[in-house]
Amino acid sequence: MMQTLTSLVLAAFVAYGGAWYFGAVEGNFPLLLLLATVITGIYWLGDRFYFLPERQKAAALLAAETLRRQQEQQKLGMPPSDCDITAATQHILAQPWWLDWTAGLFPVIIGVFLLRSFLVEPFKIPSGSMIPTLLVGDLILVNKFHYGLRLPVFNTKITAGTAPQRGDVMVFRYPPKPHLDYIKRIVGVPGDEVAYLNKRLTINGVVQDTHAVPDFFDEDAMRYFKQYRENLSGNPHSVLNDDNRPAYVPGADDFAFRNNCIYSIEGVICKVPAGHYFMMGDNRDNSLDSRYWGFVPDANIVGKAFFIWMNFSSPKRIGSFH
Repeated sequence: MMQTLTSLVLAAFVAYGGAWYFGAVEGNFPLLLLLATVITGIYWLGDRFYFLPERQKAAALLAAETLRRQQEQQKLGMPPSDCDITAATQHILAQPWWLDWTAGLFPVIIGVFLLRSFLVEPFKIPSGSMIPTLLVGDLILVNKFHYGLRLPVFNTKITAGTAPQRGDVMVFRYPPKPHLDYIKRIVGVPGDEVAYLNKRLTINGVVQDTHAVPDFFDEDAMRYFKQYRENLSGNPHSVLNDDNRPAYVPGADDFAFRNNCIYSIEGVICKVPAGHYFMMGDNRDNSLDSRYWGFVPDANIVGKAFFIWMNFSSPKRIGSFH
C-alpha cells in the first residue's frame, strides 16, 4: 500500500512540475517546496519511529534464527551453513525505494527550505531594467531576513528587521501578478513625494545629486547609452538614460492609489502611501516599474539583493553591489 501511495505522491509532483514547465499552470515554488518538506518530513518521522524499528526487529530475528540454526548444526556434528548474515541484515535494514525517495531526501529538502525561506535566496536577473548595476544573466543572492523574517508562502512578517531605505535594491512580488518576482531600486518610502520630471529625480522637493560619467555600452543592444552617477539619499549608484525615449510615461495601469500620482508630458509625481514603496529600475527609460504599475505594498517584499555570486558570461562580475 505504501508503495502505491508513494507512487501517486511522486507522480503528482512530477505532473505539477511538467505542467508548470510547459506553461499549463502558474507555478508556486515556495508552496511546492513547503509541501515537499512536509511530505518528506512525515515519511522521515514514519521511518524513524516505525518502519526502521520494524526492519531492525526483522534483522535481529534473522540473526537470532541463523545463530540458533548454526548451534543446532554444531550439536549434530554438521558443519554450519554458509550464510553471510551481515549482508542479509544489511539488505533488510536498507530503506525500500519509496522511503529512499521521500524520507531519504528530507534532510536535503528541509535544508534548502530553511536556507531559502529565512536566510538567502538565489535569483537570476531576467531583463535589462537594472542595467548598469545588474546585467542580464547575473546570479544574485537576496537577504531574506534584512527586512524582517517572513513565513514562507503566507509571507507573514514575524520579526521587525530593518526598514527598507531609499537606494536599496529590493526583490518583491510583482503587484499585478504576485507569483512573479521583480527586482528594482527603492526611490520612495512611505510618505515621500517622488517626482521624475524631464528625467530628473526629486524626493520631497530635493533634486537628487546627479553627474555625467562615461557612456555605457550595452552589448545586447550594441549601442551606447548616457550614464549618470546618482546619489540617492547617500546611496550612490549608476543610472542610464536613452535620449530617444520621451520623458512622459505612456500607458500607466489603473493601480491602487493611482490618484496619488499626477502624470504629465514631463513625467510623473507620486505621493507614496503608508506601507508602500515606489520602485524604479536603474535603466530608467527601459524599465517597467512603479511609474507604470504602481506602489509595492510591504506584504510583497521578498528581500534585499546584495551580492552577485556568478555570471557565466562574465565571472569578473562576482561581488557585492549598491
